[in-house]
Amino acid sequence: MRIAKVRGTVVSTYKEPSLQGVKFLVVQFLDEAGQALQEYEVAADMVGAGVDEWVLISRGSQARHVRDCQERPVDAAVIAIIDTVNVENRSVYDKREHS
Repeated sequence: MRIAKVRGTVVSTYKEPSLQGVKFLVVQFLDEAGQALQEYEVAADMVGAGVDEWVLISRGSQARHVRDCQERPVDAAVIAIIDTVNVENRSVYDKREHS
């Protein structure tokens, strides 16, 4: 899993039929200090995340093990909205401070 920040959405009128009803988000990966990396990905949103929220991303074949992703051509899924991140006893992120 990787930590990312939701930067936007992707809308597609025509898509693989199994993807009907799936919301797609543009996410930007973050480093261990919470700094944005120049690495983006489109991920299927399984938890109702919104723009600017920090999220956990499951990637690769593991993304298809997420509920509602089985049998879908998904290789990245938002599986959690992050409340806090602490690294080496230091707070990197607290959702309450960014609301």
